[in-house]
Amino acid sequence: MEIGNHDLTATGMNGFKVVVPPHPLINHWVSVLRDQSTPTHAFRSAMGELGRLLAYDATRDWLPTVPREVQSPMGTAVVESVDPLEPIMIVPILRAGLVLAEFMTSIFPITRTFHLGMARDETTLQPSVYLNKLPERFPKGCHILLVDPMLATGGTVAAAVDLLKERGAEISQIRIIAAVAAPPAIKKLNERFPGICVYTGALDQIVNEKGFIVPGLGDAGDRSYGT
Repeated sequence: MEIGNHDLTATGMNGFKVVVPPHPLINHWVSVLRDQSTPTHAFRSAMGELGRLLAYDATRDWLPTVPREVQSPMGTAVVESVDPLEPIMIVPILRAGLVLAEFMTSIFPITRTFHLGMARDETTLQPSVYLNKLPERFPKGCHILLVDPMLATGGTVAAAVDLLKERGAEISQIRIIAAVAAPPAIKKLNERFPGICVYTGALDQIVNEKGFIVPGLGDAGDRSYGT
């Protein structure tokens, strides 16, 4: 599946979907993240704002709701509310995933967050797990947002999806949120996980020999924490 710079949504034959929501605020926060002169505190804030907008878009047709009656000041109203018994499961991949996920909890009535620490070897580009706080089993039918700012080669996010599946999650229960994505990661996810959806702030076309997205936004973890 080829994805051009101007495609907003592309769906593969196996149901895989990648979405770049067409919103001026998303474009704005991506521009702040790309700018190398953006200071650490502003970078973190922009990353959090982008994550909140992407989470909103990723769940617009996906949240479980329940009908109920409420009494307004002027009479009885039949309303539809997000089901309070089905929390959104947020899984940020540390470090930078914490920053992208930071503001997501503000838009959902109830959430649960499970941390997943993964490091990429700078030579082999292969991921390793150093922290796994996933539940023993994900509840049947739950909704999981897997948060990884940079989808470059796709090795880390693919390994994370495998870990979610090992804990009982089905592909239909998972949506991936990223600040920037690139073709190698999109191709890997499309081939390995039919039906999975990716929501990203931007799609860049190049990954260099060191596994960084170009133009991208640099090392999201280092820029988030000033290291």
